Amino acid sequence: MTTDATAPWLIVGLGNPGPEYAMNRHNVGFMVADLLAERIGGKFKRAGKAQAQVLEGRIGAPGPQNRRVILAKPMSFMNVSGGPVTGLRDFYKVPVGNIVAIHDELDIDYGTMRLKLGGGDNGHNGLKSITKSLGPDYHRVRFGIGRPPGRMQVADFVLKDFSSTERKELDYLVDRAADSVECLVTEGLERAQSAYNS
Repeated sequence: MTTDATAPWLIVGLGNPGPEYAMNRHNVGFMVADLLAERIGGKFKRAGKAQAQVLEGRIGAPGPQNRRVILAKPMSFMNVSGGPVTGLRDFYKVPVGNIVAIHDELDIDYGTMRLKLGGGDNGHNGLKSITKSLGPDYHRVRFGIGRPPGRMQVADFVLKDFSSTERKELDYLVDRAADSVECLVTEGLERAQSAYNS
């Protein structure tokens, strides 16, 4: 699967809307999207019918690697992210190979990152919803949050805020995840994997 160099990229940070979820582990996709918006120098705006906040801009130095991007945060709750993502894909005419989902990943240690194209959803409801709508052939930036301690339920763990210990490194890790997205979009998956897959 190749990406289309002339088509825009749709970069989707996954999370749940509302201040009570803002610092949850499940919302790390929103955190990375917010940082990318800051770097682009714009503000998210409500997107018409798509039930998402959107920012259009460009990533990359001027020249052949400069890319048009649509940065998005679905406002539909994690489990039904597929609807807003499909609406944005159709509106902006983005090929599936130019879509990136940024999400929390239980099966990777906290602070570890993995970029990949396609694959399963690993029980992640946001990915499950997107894959049901688009098929599996989109990029993922997987931000490791680790497994819940002891007997804590997965749902409780992902909807809890990052711990005070985790928060010490969180800004650095979100920054690194944003760098990896920029690298993926401007230099391609292989380059981004060799630089950021830890």
